[in-house]
Amino acid sequence: MGKNKLAKFDDMAGYPHVFQYPFARLQEEGFGLKGYWKERFFKNTNPVVLELGCGKGEYTVGLARLFPDKNFIGVDIKGARMWSGAKESSEAGLTNVAFLRTHIELITHFFTPGEVAEIWITFPDPQMKKANKRLTSACFMKLYRQLLSDEGIIHLKTDSHFMYTYTNEMIKANRYPVLFRTDDLYHSGWADDILSIKTYYEQQWLERGMNIKYIRFVCEERGELIEPDVEIAYDTYRSFNRSKRSALASGK
Repeated sequence: MGKNKLAKFDDMAGYPHVFQYPFARLQEEGFGLKGYWKERFFKNTNPVVLELGCGKGEYTVGLARLFPDKNFIGVDIKGARMWSGAKESSEAGLTNVAFLRTHIELITHFFTPGEVAEIWITFPDPQMKKANKRLTSACFMKLYRQLLSDEGIIHLKTDSHFMYTYTNEMIKANRYPVLFRTDDLYHSGWADDILSIKTYYEQQWLERGMNIKYIRFVCEERGELIEPDVEIAYDTYRSFNRSKRSALASGK
């Protein structure tokens, strides 16, 4: 591990709004804020909103600035990236922001049923070959349903045609109500202050001329969730590794 990453990890350990809980620690101690995020950490009764796979935390911090009457928690396993959002929110004095470093598969260890009002999923890996790893798959919907309130909303923002199409099929198969969707956000007339917050990877896709897709739907209670049985063309540009994609994005 590079010295820069180690320095970021050491820095994050001193932030009171960053929680780092590997599975072994969860098994030994559990998580004391589970069910008490509002009362014990945020010290208010405002809704809790998660950003899953938050990366550098651009959406977590951006939304917290726009909505001081909501509480935002960025979740990711990559601590070196999360450090950027943790540092920015700390320096800005934002009291409605927290970061949780853990695997998303463990999310039910940190929240009780109904504790979360909304979930944002911003530019996830579409996992084109592994359906059970897609963050909008039926198995992840089961996890989210354990956290969300009755009218809990899920937002997906993505560059991936594959991810957008797959999510639409999953929504249709499970009869989730769609509140809004577009396959070309910035030419739809709906790119308001919220949707115009841009992540690091979103900016790369925009520079390459990619359309940004967005879906907002209600994750209602369902008995048995259905995994869509459809064939979807892969995103050909995602066959490149990250370094090559970055070089293409910068025109090098």
